[in-house]
Amino acid sequence: MDQVKKKAKIWLCIAIALLLLSMIVASAVQTSGGKVEMKRLYLETDAGFTMSAYIFVPKTATAENPAPAVVTSHGAFNNKEMQDANFTELSRRGYVVLAIDQPAHGNTTAVVGGNGGVYQGALALSRLPYVDATRIGVTGHSMGGMSCNAAVVSDNAAENQVIASVLLNCADATYVNTTNTGLSDTQTSDFANIYGKRDVGIIACQYDEFFHKSTDENGNQRSSYYFMDTANAQSFLNFGKDPTDLPTRDSYTYYHDTIDGKDTIRIIFRPDIIHPWSHFSAKSTSYTIEFFENTLGAPNPLPANDQVWQWKEAFNLVGLIGIVLFVISFTTLLLYTPFFADLRAKELVKPVETDKKGKLWFWLSMIISAIFAMLIYLPATTKGMATTIKQQESFAISLWAAGCGGFAIVCMLVFYFTRGKKQGMDLAEVGVKMSPAKWGKTLLLALITVCVTVSWVFFADYFFKTDFRFWTLALKAFTPEKIGIALWPYLLLFLVYYVASSVSFNCFNFNTIGGKRGLGNGLLCALFAAAPALIMPWIQYGCYYSQKHLFWAQTSFSGGNPPMYILWLFPMVLILPTAALISRKIYRVTRNPYLGGLINAAIITLMTVTNTRTAF
Repeated sequence: MDQVKKKAKIWLCIAIALLLLSMIVASAVQTSGGKVEMKRLYLETDAGFTMSAYIFVPKTATAENPAPAVVTSHGAFNNKEMQDANFTELSRRGYVVLAIDQPAHGNTTAVVGGNGGVYQGALALSRLPYVDATRIGVTGHSMGGMSCNAAVVSDNAAENQVIASVLLNCADATYVNTTNTGLSDTQTSDFANIYGKRDVGIIACQYDEFFHKSTDENGNQRSSYYFMDTANAQSFLNFGKDPTDLPTRDSYTYYHDTIDGKDTIRIIFRPDIIHPWSHFSAKSTSYTIEFFENTLGAPNPLPANDQVWQWKEAFNLVGLIGIVLFVISFTTLLLYTPFFADLRAKELVKPVETDKKGKLWFWLSMIISAIFAMLIYLPATTKGMATTIKQQESFAISLWAAGCGGFAIVCMLVFYFTRGKKQGMDLAEVGVKMSPAKWGKTLLLALITVCVTVSWVFFADYFFKTDFRFWTLALKAFTPEKIGIALWPYLLLFLVYYVASSVSFNCFNFNTIGGKRGLGNGLLCALFAAAPALIMPWIQYGCYYSQKHLFWAQTSFSGGNPPMYILWLFPMVLILPTAALISRKIYRVTRNPYLGGLINAAIITLMTVTNTRTAF
């Protein structure tokens, strides 16, 4: 066991090095090596709420040489950091960039104004001395694109208009008069150009799950794949005219018209990607760069394919890896302190040999558990989203997790009373039973590990304005009220799953299946934990790419929004197996299945409630 302590010290040093490397490189990339000043803002908006934002100010932007500016907005259930590709690439090209947290998202707690953050951001930019108020653009992904449309409506009603350019990313434009938005695609009498002389573009992904839909002549819904054939797309490219007798217009072409004496642009980009990938896509980022270069002009023009944001994301991921290594090594070293020493096993826990019936039980229980998790996923998330609770997404996911945890408990009970007890399985020996004193120390050790781990997140946020993320999976700093939100009911529900799964994987399924050293068994347990997150999206998008329609569409399930719920499984591809491996590593040193489960549940609950929409 002394060798375990020595290795833990080495891995702790590696973890800290990775965390520091992640912060330094990610910060350097998003500030263009110091050429762009990045500030954290809390804006008092004209609408009466305080909005959280980052502002990126290139050193070339001054009162004597004002620069064009762009507001970037995330979509629903996200936050401003999700726009890192845009704010990194636009700011390094000389634009002032304001990345906002929409109302009820991120650190903007207000719900006043709905999704109206984009217009408030444009107003704020227009008042800055180093911003050219005649060259302000707005762009948003999904709900952020809808907020851009709302911003145009507000801007049209204002005495002085401030928005010159609009890029909608995975969101429909407003195609008709706002009083007639219920018109179907085949009703073309009220097409309109609400954008006026503003330049407007749409990034309309060919496999978007939510936008750019239409109906055919038989009333059947068609997916985004057929968007360019629709009257909506053709009217948009014809500046709001009825396209019935007009020539068909194409994607990737800049169309011009003179509106109110100004040469005005319309364009549609069509990347062959899905909705959530568009804010993590080099293609979509290049279209954003190209569009604003053509409509606002870049003070420091660079080729659209000259992109560095991927380095930021890569080193954000390095930070996530560092967090995982830190949790395991820090917990292990605390076990060598006098106070927590009695939680440490006398020797590393080894996998147990199992007979043919044991192997059959292992494979059946793993397969049946994965199938059960998939079967209840959509009903559970639909039920969760139908409730009136502060965070519907968090409740939906944690409700599903608790259902899976409950099933794991049932499986363990069935195994124990039908097989384990008869074979002399000692629950205390495998760690299922613990004394009250050990329970107390287990809770304290888990709390210390979680607090110290989270302190790295705040260190990164305070000193470097970075976090640890990869695509939709993020561990970021949070405001104090998120702790209270996390405690009830989400932490309780996640505890059911992560503690139960840790007990199942380690006390009932840690055997020589996969190899005598136990490594293969750990990987198998991790793989089965991730099975729903791997299989369900594969079915969904395999169908979409091959048949041009979703397997689980909004019309194919009773209630809810299945396409959205399937997307929530993407971060689970990393979260679920990683949690399983963390619990296994800690169990081998402690013979305590609860410690890893408690740590996993607490950290993952904080991740979940920090990266979604909150009804304050």
